[in-house]
Amino acid sequence: MSGKTEGLPGTNSRKALLKGVKRVVVKVGSAVLTAGDGLNRKVIRDLTNDMCGLRKKGVEVILVSSGAISSGLRKIGLSKRPDSISQKQAIAAVGQISLMMEWEKAFARHRVKVAQILITRDDFSHRTRYLNARNTIFALLSWKIIPVINENDTVAIDEIKFGDNDNLSAMVTNLTEAQLLIALTNLDGLYDKDPRIHSDAQLIKVVSRVNGEILRYANAIPGTHGTGGMSSKLEASQKVALGGVPTIIANGSKPHIVTHLFRGKEEGTLFLPQYVTLCSRKRWIAFTKAPRGEIVVDRGAERALIQGGKSLLPSGIREARGNFSLGDSVVILNEGGKQLGIGMVNYYAGDIRKIMGHKSAEIESLLGFKHDDEVIHRDNLVIANELEEGVGECR
Repeated sequence: MSGKTEGLPGTNSRKALLKGVKRVVVKVGSAVLTAGDGLNRKVIRDLTNDMCGLRKKGVEVILVSSGAISSGLRKIGLSKRPDSISQKQAIAAVGQISLMMEWEKAFARHRVKVAQILITRDDFSHRTRYLNARNTIFALLSWKIIPVINENDTVAIDEIKFGDNDNLSAMVTNLTEAQLLIALTNLDGLYDKDPRIHSDAQLIKVVSRVNGEILRYANAIPGTHGTGGMSSKLEASQKVALGGVPTIIANGSKPHIVTHLFRGKEEGTLFLPQYVTLCSRKRWIAFTKAPRGEIVVDRGAERALIQGGKSLLPSGIREARGNFSLGDSVVILNEGGKQLGIGMVNYYAGDIRKIMGHKSAEIESLLGFKHDDEVIHRDNLVIANELEEGVGECR
């Protein structure tokens, strides 16, 4: 079925779809927040007005804000991002202060308090820190304080980075059980081609499912600021859709855009939720735990995983890449390099290298112990087609 729709049952009234939303994540990208001389204070004030209007109607708002590095560049007087990681992190440290000051001043005009939360993907991968972050956000919401969340760019390295704030916003949506994700960018939504280049580009108003066709549209529309383009926004919408949550990508520079969206105005692109959803455990494995390595499997294991719905046994493993630990997530590849899925391992990488190609009955003699017969149990495994179809039974 095509991912693009023009009139699916139930999609003709956005107002009805959003009627039950009591908690929303609003993600604002760098392209929206950046002006020629730094942060765009007018846009920040306009968006603040809208979010405070939602609060008065009983909707809890969680803000995911980009803009620290863009703000820092202009504050320091640099024209482009440096290549050095330490310099990028220093720029983020400088810019984050300005970013939070602008949000705090804008919300203070409405007598609303804000709180800064800087986070890395590692905080989501560890269960205790994951729950601490969740509880902190809920405590702030209960005190009527707006959480303003950004990636902790000053300490994040590749292994613990979200990659972009689109990905972070999806994880925050799932973490807080929000009922809607709004991703604000400098385009009116998803087009079938880049509207900045092609005058005949058509806005896609509704997407029923993110599939290959839709992703091809997004790949042709790169971002102009920050690290996230349209592709990362679609990936974020897919992650929350598998939890039964809709996403709207819209132009954050338009006046009263958030207010108009909640009134049901057909702005931007609406991504419908999947009502046959991936269970929360498998969503956590697939999207929240950062993969620490890769396992390459042979053709027999590939068939067993994809067609037979089986666990991954050591006999079907050809290679283990990386230095991952027991309980880490790893990407599963076939011999041609195609990604088959992602799963949580029952053994350390070094131990897997000792038992790969052998039968489960030989594990104890090879290692001197045996945790499980499976290297990855089916319950801790998410196959690629489960992500595409939105099904993944948890037992």
